Amino acid sequence: QAQLVESGGGLAQAGGSLRLSCLAPGRTVSNYVTGWFRQAPGKERQFVAAISWSGSTYYRDPVKGRFTISRDSAKNTVYLQMNSLKPEDTAVYYCAADPSIVLFTTDGRPYYWGQGTQVTVSS
Repeated sequence: QAQLVESGGGLAQAGGSLRLSCLAPGRTVSNYVTGWFRQAPGKERQFVAAISWSGSTYYRDPVKGRFTISRDSAKNTVYLQMNSLKPEDTAVYYCAADPSIVLFTTDGRPYYWGQGTQVTVSS
């Protein structure tokens, strides 16, 4: 059962933008590390970006400078703004939350997950 709720996926052209949202019902996102993983067809799920309880941000190298993770504590929501999208960004994107940043940056398994949202970038 998904414990986080993602929205905002869809189809974009290369060079375009999308914004993903992650709502955490019943939880306070500022008390956790919250972030995003993605899984492309035939590939392992991998870390994309995370924001810690203190507001520090972390990114996988291929998305640095293009993706921005942010948090709105009043709305209990974390966002992933994705700009300059590339076809290789095509994947199912999952929101995740856990007390530990290590589980994000090492492609681990955070405790809380969403159901995933599809992002497709056409060339």
